[in-house]
Amino acid sequence: MSTDNTTDTRQVVEGKQKMTPSEAFVETLVANGVTDMFGIMGSAFMDAMDIFAPAGIRLVPVVHEQGAAHMADGYARVSGRHGTVIGQNGPGISNCVTGIAAAYWAHSPVVIVTPEAGT
Repeated sequence: MSTDNTTDTRQVVEGKQKMTPSEAFVETLVANGVTDMFGIMGSAFMDAMDIFAPAGIRLVPVVHEQGAAHMADGYARVSGRHGTVIGQNGPGISNCVTGIAAAYWAHSPVVIVTPEAGT
């Protein structure tokens, strides 16, 4: 994991730029210094996942979303940076609740990202 204290050399887009929603999402992650993300990648994030690596973001895949939330919490505690979790809507994101609650009560800076459900 990127826990060293070197300077982030990635470039953030300046000014107005036409982007897809996935590009805007990844650009926002880059602008906020995200280099590692934990979670299960699914159909809602496939476009974004294709541009994670070129943007300098590493997806750490897990077999269960609860583990991803706990990993992001541990990452935040150890590195001092925001831990970031990504999951699928519905039961996938529900599985993150315990890990996110643990991060909340420990005052860990963890961000959880999930797609929007239309209904």
